[in-house]
Amino acid sequence: MSATGPEPLSTPTPSTASASPDRPGWPEIAVGLVGLVVTTAGLFFFGSNGPLDLDPVAFGLVVAAWSGIAGLVGFGAAFAVRRRPLEAFGVRRTTWRWMLVGAAAGLFALGAKTAVNAAIMSFTDFADTNPQGMYFDAAGGGALPLALTFLFLAVLTPIGEEFLFRGVVTNALLRYGPLVGVLGSSAVFALFHGFNFILPSAFIVGVVAAEVMRRSGSIWPAVAVHTVNNTALPLLVLLTQGASGA
Repeated sequence: MSATGPEPLSTPTPSTASASPDRPGWPEIAVGLVGLVVTTAGLFFFGSNGPLDLDPVAFGLVVAAWSGIAGLVGFGAAFAVRRRPLEAFGVRRTTWRWMLVGAAAGLFALGAKTAVNAAIMSFTDFADTNPQGMYFDAAGGGALPLALTFLFLAVLTPIGEEFLFRGVVTNALLRYGPLVGVLGSSAVFALFHGFNFILPSAFIVGVVAAEVMRRSGSIWPAVAVHTVNNTALPLLVLLTQGASGA
């Protein structure tokens, strides 16, 4: 392996990707997603109906962090099934060129999902109940909550969710070809965001991230896609409310 990244994987082909003997499979998918669900269930203790009953800002911060933590727990559970090399999940070094491609692809995904969301708001009332409203509560709670929201959404969540959904699910489904791998894993990713306003957005981001990972052979450009998209929310709060929002 060179210092600049895995050269044989810089332009992987679907045929060699599908034939990888180390690729995770259905057991890893099942265990990883169950781990995600079980961990996410822990949010009950922090919600308005849970025993801790946190205020909106604190609860928003917990949820922002929890999505990344749950993804990493799911990935860890999937990894423990057969303890394959981390490279089998795409956890390998990459090049700066691919990271820049990931960032550019993230901007493309951001524009595409913004257009789709605008269309949804024009023709439906789905946007009346935004499932990500708690993130706005957290980011609008002041300078420190805004900084923590940025850290959780733009760093922790992309790493956790990409490791699970692209590292495990996409890589496992790529054994059936790029179409099933990219679209199938993106559908799973979107469904785990719930049947709500953001489902189409999650699918778009999933497709772009999965394709970037498939082509680069590394999970990190996909993390860049996710980071660019998740950075938009705290930046929007900063621009509209200011860091000292009350």
